[in-house]
Amino acid sequence: MQAEGDVVRLPVAQEGPLDFATFFADEHRELYRLLCFVTGNRADAADLMQDAFLKLWERWDRVERIADPRAYLFRVALNGSRRRTRAALRAARRLVPIASSYDPFDEVDLRQDIRQILLGLSPRQRAALALLDLYGYDSQEAARIMGIRPSTVRALATQGRAPSARSPASSESEESVTWAFVVGAGGLEPPTARL
Repeated sequence: MQAEGDVVRLPVAQEGPLDFATFFADEHRELYRLLCFVTGNRADAADLMQDAFLKLWERWDRVERIADPRAYLFRVALNGSRRRTRAALRAARRLVPIASSYDPFDEVDLRQDIRQILLGLSPRQRAALALLDLYGYDSQEAARIMGIRPSTVRALATQGRAPSARSPASSESEESVTWAFVVGAGGLEPPTARL
């Protein structure tokens, strides 16, 4: 509260050259807030803010020629953020993969997992998936090979890809369709007795 008769000082526009320390004190919080929002990281925001103020400080003797020093500062900071992001993406593309030791049991585990997943499908679903995904046939050709309609091939493949479609094989006729496919594709003989 002001008492009656107190002199109130109103802010006066500064006519002389702007002081860098004053400019920094006025603008650093807003710039830091913006950069925290853009980068999502306080350390990166602080680093980018320092770089932006350093670039402005290097040009401070020519600040009168800059129409809006605040806009220039923010533009420099945001350009620095984009430059860092692009540099990180370029570095990630050039990354050399870390050499890992070869473990033959990993392949066995992977094959076993795939086998279990495939055995959880019906033989018709396995055949549809193999024809479409493994051998690259379209649904028309796969339907001709399996002796069913193309829409059925697509439906079987969709069901086979669904995570909830992991049920064991159901019927003898479905198994014969699968073996017809295997015999036709690879020249294997169907098993004579079921295990």
